[in-house]
Amino acid sequence: MKTTLLHAALQAAEQGWHVFPLHPGTKRPALHGEQTCPRTGPCTNGHLKWEQRATTDPDRIRAAWSRAPFNVGIATGPSRLLVIDLDVPKDKSSSDAPDGAATFGALCERAGHAVPATYQVRTASGGMHLYFTAPDRARLTNTAGTVADSVDTRAWGGYVVAAGSVLPAGTYEALNSAAAIVLPTWLHAVLQPAPTTSSGPLRLPAVDGSRAALAALEAECAVVAAAPDGLRNVTLNRCAFKVGRFVAWGDLPRQVAEDAFQGAGEARGLTAAECRATIRSALDSSLRKARPREAA
Repeated sequence: MKTTLLHAALQAAEQGWHVFPLHPGTKRPALHGEQTCPRTGPCTNGHLKWEQRATTDPDRIRAAWSRAPFNVGIATGPSRLLVIDLDVPKDKSSSDAPDGAATFGALCERAGHAVPATYQVRTASGGMHLYFTAPDRARLTNTAGTVADSVDTRAWGGYVVAAGSVLPAGTYEALNSAAAIVLPTWLHAVLQPAPTTSSGPLRLPAVDGSRAALAALEAECAVVAAAPDGLRNVTLNRCAFKVGRFVAWGDLPRQVAEDAFQGAGEARGLTAAECRATIRSALDSSLRKARPREAA
């Protein structure tokens, strides 16, 4: 096992990816903490954390992995990587729980792009990591649910478990031998932080429309504003779909609904691009499926 994991660490380093040891059978860094730092070796001038001590030096890697069957951590920031983590639902018994691969695929489809073909790793839990090279001069950081629900990213300040590492739940397995492509421009734009918006009460414009439609719009925007972190996009999609019937019936101008949900989604922390794509998709679907008012 030590030989296999050493090979995995060296393979990652050959790609220019900075690696460090994780405790055998876990995802926890196996390096000493600040309280127990000996202030020798790499830490002579002060304690260095795992991101700073990750290395591509084959001699240091061989020395470290000769001591134990360490799993392999890849420090994404120093490696100039942006890794998209597609999670599987923690509660697999819930059919409503979002799946990262599905929500990311839907995001790509709404943006008019195929899922990028790049280096992929299946995680021990059955999820997937998509590896991208960070654009020049970009210093991306970690995100949680910003791209889509159950979709996280790892960059500066983060790390991923490399292919070949073993957990009780299974092994991290490379699914292809493709190179990590440069992060697509459209996906880079989605990762940009949403502009800070006022968290004040929702103000709907004065428009013609039924009172029921405006009341429903305000209520559903409030639901979006209170959505849990991991369900923001799913909630936005569901709420916009529900209001879509009023648009179909002619009680509410579509632009009014789009503007209101756009504001609610961005205020909750979703990116502008993600809001636009989700709202458009939800309203289009609702308009296609809306039943006549008499049958509703």
